Amino acid sequence: TFLDDHNIRPTGHQPPIHMGLTFSYPVQQTSLSSGTLVQWTKGLNVPGCVGRDVVRLLQDALLRLGLRVKVVALVNDTVGTLLSAAYSDPTAQMGVILGTGTNAAYYEDEANVAKWKSEGGEIVLNMEWGAFDSDDFKVLPFTQHDIKLDRKSINPRKQAYEKMISGMYLGEIARNVMLWLADQRLLLDGRSSEVLNAMWSIDTAYLSAATVDNSPDLSEIQQIIEKTLNVPESTLVDRQIFKIISILVGERSARLSAVGIVATLTKRPELLNKPINVGIDGSMYEHYPEFERIMAETVSHFIPPEQFKNVKFSLAKDGSGVGAAIAAMLAAKEL
Repeated sequence: TFLDDHNIRPTGHQPPIHMGLTFSYPVQQTSLSSGTLVQWTKGLNVPGCVGRDVVRLLQDALLRLGLRVKVVALVNDTVGTLLSAAYSDPTAQMGVILGTGTNAAYYEDEANVAKWKSEGGEIVLNMEWGAFDSDDFKVLPFTQHDIKLDRKSINPRKQAYEKMISGMYLGEIARNVMLWLADQRLLLDGRSSEVLNAMWSIDTAYLSAATVDNSPDLSEIQQIIEKTLNVPESTLVDRQIFKIISILVGERSARLSAVGIVATLTKRPELLNKPINVGIDGSMYEHYPEFERIMAETVSHFIPPEQFKNVKFSLAKDGSGVGAAIAAMLAAKEL
């Protein structure tokens, strides 16, 4: 365990170690160190947890293991990312997760939060923006491939925005597009395979690799199609189509992510008149080819140039965990 590796396991009458918990799922937070799970997202569904205090569940498990560790702070991963970014750059006003899932948090005027008793300051607001447009499907540019993914997911009509832009789902969107083209004999001469027919068989990492395959015969993509997906044969045109699908699915993700950032920043337009940092963590932002550039370019289309020059995007590497540690440190001082 971490405690043993660093030789810090408390024994005897030593006080417990204080810990911050990053929890990347919607909770109804009732205090700094307690919160009730509302629902699972990102394809996870662990029975017996919804409606229960996630800190208490973890604390009970720690006690059963005899570990003298006390959870003193519960933070969403976006809140942790914002805290981490602000720790290194005080101009940080927003924390965003663009990885397996997606979400954002930002500083909001307390007076604008109806459920919060205002004391005249600011509050870090966890937006849970991955659930945007999940009820009506009226705002986002859904395609038949998005609808199919949602219908067959374990949480249909939930996390609609997340399903369009996060790494958990992009491979499946691409698979739906491939099968649709194959059914029309526009791809792979109408052929498929048992692997390609299976849901979740295309990892988003395959799309990332295909996007940057510039070899004359697209050999990396050939390996993905013929070896990984077990399709007997592919032509150069098939591989070119696969590359185009990968580029378009990733670009749409970046542009839709940018729209969420724009909507949040323009909620408090006065902040754009001075330097403002947006801390971002997650594999899509960090690793997907051209994602950061396309996202920033899209943001620039919606914000006037004199304000956009004040906006900085920065990678908050492992920000959610670092932010939880910061929150635990501050909470421990209050004990």
